[in-house]
Amino acid sequence: MTNLLPLSDLVRVRIERLADWLAVGVAVSLPWSTSATAVFIALWFVARVAVLNFGSIRRELKSAAGGLPVLLWLLAALGTLWADVPWGERVAGLGGFDRLLCIPLLLAQFRRSERGNWVLYGLFASVLGVLLLSWGLVIIPKLPWRAKMPGVPVKDYILQSTEFLICAFVLLGSVFDGRRMQKWQTLLCSTALAALFLANIAFVVTGRTALLVVPVLALLLGWRVSRWKGLLGAALTGCIIGLSVWLGSSYLRERLHDSMSELQTYRDSGAWSSTGLHLEFLKKSLRFVATAPAIGHGTGSIAEQFRNAVVGETGAASYPSNNPHNQVFAVAIQLGLIGASILLAMWISHFMLFRGSGLAAWIGTIVVVESVVSSLVNSNLFDFSEGWLYVFGIGVAGGIVLRSRDLGMAEPSVRKL
Repeated sequence: MTNLLPLSDLVRVRIERLADWLAVGVAVSLPWSTSATAVFIALWFVARVAVLNFGSIRRELKSAAGGLPVLLWLLAALGTLWADVPWGERVAGLGGFDRLLCIPLLLAQFRRSERGNWVLYGLFASVLGVLLLSWGLVIIPKLPWRAKMPGVPVKDYILQSTEFLICAFVLLGSVFDGRRMQKWQTLLCSTALAALFLANIAFVVTGRTALLVVPVLALLLGWRVSRWKGLLGAALTGCIIGLSVWLGSSYLRERLHDSMSELQTYRDSGAWSSTGLHLEFLKKSLRFVATAPAIGHGTGSIAEQFRNAVVGETGAASYPSNNPHNQVFAVAIQLGLIGASILLAMWISHFMLFRGSGLAAWIGTIVVVESVVSSLVNSNLFDFSEGWLYVFGIGVAGGIVLRSRDLGMAEPSVRKL
């Protein structure tokens, strides 16, 4: 196999180890700091390219999970040629697709490395730190920490809800997988932590997107545990818990009431509101796609389309945006139905990559499903934190799954970790 740089075996091993630990650095910093994450990603990329093995990369590119993200990027690169906007906007639009190129690099790296689990553990420990600080700010409001909003110590509530949701369902999956081991202390600890994550979403700060994702993940967990019986059990349990949370959380009731009020106000007068703007963006996005259905308006064209659409409008319809708040539309406006089809195929391939059992497979499944469902109301792949969370989640967990298959053994289950 051909390597990019002629390095000695000892130097190569050391750089590969460094790349693994830099990936851990990305995972640990991601919930806390955008700038630190960007630095770790840049250093990881340099280290990864220095020991790039063309044979291993070629293998990932031939697979759907590794090749489709690159194919979508290539189409976006070509899309800069037919976009009718300044080149600065075309290059900026391509930047939203750039991180997809890292997926095959991560798959190849952690298909070889034994340290993939450390990346996952690092992310979990870091998110757990955010959870403890979030509850601390609620219980002790005078803590010397400048929070962006109550209960949100860093970044934003949407990302926080996403991270908490992923960790909660990873823990719940470990509880069901670990029942046969009879380690009740571990099971109780995992259950309690999962409850703390979910309670924070329900009682402290709620990303409305999380309310869409929770029932889907709950049903998926039920199916994973006991197929149709588990699905029915998850539905019944979810209804009971949901009703209890609804009755017990005035914050959640107020949050949903505000959303319904915003929706009614938008219907009546078209006035500005968060919900109204989302609906307006979706209506405009449908028109944009309809005018260039095959190959779209070109990479970087979203802002220009919205600028042209708000001329002479009032209320919510007059708000210019560079984000349709829907991942499929964010791709289809620029690259048409061809690009949207590749995006959907990529999601399907990533879901199929994790169809086995075990911790990494369950984590990968959660990351894919959460991203797909939340992408109905957000352009997650083009957002910095959410986008890199998806890329590293798929790349690292996918690499662990592929490594287990290559070694001809079942992936270690959650209960063995």
